[in-house]
Amino acid sequence: MKQSKAVEIAVGLFVAAGMAALFILAMKVSNLSTSVNGESYTITASFDNIGGLKVRSPVTVSGVRIGRVDSIVYDFETYEAVVQLRIGNSYDRFPEDTTASIFTAGLLGEQYVALEPGGSEDNIMPGDRIQLTQSALVLEQMIGQFLYNTASAEEK
Repeated sequence: MKQSKAVEIAVGLFVAAGMAALFILAMKVSNLSTSVNGESYTITASFDNIGGLKVRSPVTVSGVRIGRVDSIVYDFETYEAVVQLRIGNSYDRFPEDTTASIFTAGLLGEQYVALEPGGSEDNIMPGDRIQLTQSALVLEQMIGQFLYNTASAEEK
């Protein structure tokens, strides 16, 4: 009887540890577990098309994660998506002519914002807007354009 109780407790602890491991894995995959640590500031960038970019998507420079997408709203005056980027305070020296592009990690991976510093002497200040942006490449649009061009070439 005592051995049966010990086995039940061991199995219960094993199941609880497994559930905790699955929860941690789910948090890592969904990007909910990591955020910008410490103090941060925000800058904005406008894009014609953000593709599948989501809030909490990474913001990187040279492959180094420096922040996250804080919010995405649609501007009815410019007809563009305005993306607010939250950047860690330790990354506070980007030139004014920095460009922001939306890329995909791998063929079918998550989308992220990549910043590429320019050569200006003046730096972006908190709250500023990045002027030079490159929208996401949407696979469906590229395939449609290819098929349209192929059909046009066959007609000639």
